[in-house]
Amino acid sequence: MANISVLFGLLLTILGAVGYFPDGKSPTALIPAYAGLSLILLGFIAYQESARKHAMHAAAAVALIGFLAAAWRAITKLRNGAEFDKALTCTTIMAILCGVFVALCVKSFIDARRRRKEGN
Repeated sequence: MANISVLFGLLLTILGAVGYFPDGKSPTALIPAYAGLSLILLGFIAYQESARKHAMHAAAAVALIGFLAAAWRAITKLRNGAEFDKALTCTTIMAILCGVFVALCVKSFIDARRRRKEGN
């Protein structure tokens, strides 16, 4: 799961860079990159067996916050009649990436619990 955290972190970081450059007008376009860098850092921490559980739970929390914030922002903009521009597209992609990562984390947590129960 640590590799998946790093992968999704890279995707979010690239998304933030694409959203920010070449214009560079709005620093809020870098929000996906901040979430992505957090996932990368937590993914690297999760490579250590002793820290894996805590790091992956923290990564899931970061992604959940990212999903909720991005989905809320996208839905609000669409309800207000906004058209798909670069900002709304990046926000929607962030919501999707974070949502998929959270779903993968939940599945991994459930599988780990089942393996632990079967081992006892």
